Amino acid sequence: MSRAEFGKVAVMMGGHSAEREVSLKSGQAILNALQAQGIEAVAFDPAQQPLQALLEQNIDRVFIALHGRGGEDGSMQGALQTLGLPYTGSGILGCALAMDKVRTKQIWQAMGLPVADSVSVSPQQRDQIDTQQVMADLGGRVIVKPANEGSSIGMSVANDAEQLATALDIAFQYDQQVLVERWIVGKEYTVGLLAGEALPVIRLQTPHEFYDFAAKYQANDTQYHCPAGLSAEDEQHLQQLAVAAFAGLGCRGWGRIDAMRDEQGNWYLLEANAVPGMTEKSLVPMAAKARGDSFSTLVENILAQTLES
Repeated sequence: MSRAEFGKVAVMMGGHSAEREVSLKSGQAILNALQAQGIEAVAFDPAQQPLQALLEQNIDRVFIALHGRGGEDGSMQGALQTLGLPYTGSGILGCALAMDKVRTKQIWQAMGLPVADSVSVSPQQRDQIDTQQVMADLGGRVIVKPANEGSSIGMSVANDAEQLATALDIAFQYDQQVLVERWIVGKEYTVGLLAGEALPVIRLQTPHEFYDFAAKYQANDTQYHCPAGLSAEDEQHLQQLAVAAFAGLGCRGWGRIDAMRDEQGNWYLLEANAVPGMTEKSLVPMAAKARGDSFSTLVENILAQTLES
């Protein structure tokens, strides 16, 4: 493969979502890596330029580094397909499903994959919901998530009915659909995926109550373990679960699956990420490095998938 085959690449970053600042960091890292390898690459922020400018600038392909809505939910993928421009990562359906935590869980449940017990709540159900009953049904402690946000934005832990009511109010500030999920006591893991294969598993360790926005992007006390401390058999099992979960959503190219293992050794899939972070603290680059791939190699391998018919 000649790098000249890539032509002119737009690294799409920023956007309008709540994850704009993280996206700008991811995009800049990707842009720097591409340019360092002699690939003609330019930054493109759809919040500041109309998409038609991609054609006016003679862009040949797009590296999507947008996180959250408008970039990771299928809408940008549909727009780029309409423009006839190849792009990195999953297509419209895979992105839309992976972005929606409620529908992701429904699909995984239908596939027989392990997920934690949960209930979804719409604004119409908000005032009718029996928070005490929900807490009892889900084991007395829950985590509340906006269905269509990433980077743990809008997420809260609730230990009683009053806290659940507050957590719902917070989550509804970000989305019209909210997931209330049983709290799992155990260790958290993540599996990067590239071209249909699982990368080495990473175990996350944080003194925070959960792996929240601050633990992901601001804290200096979050620890990442790779090797993850699993037996070879357990690591392979989790990797197989991740590959199946990603494919089951119709995702392709590259991404990440997050999971937990409780104290009894049971696995639970948490969520899928169709456009994971690519900052200096991001997990897919960390897993690729453990396999021997530099950040530049990872970026070029992701971009190379746009050359496939």
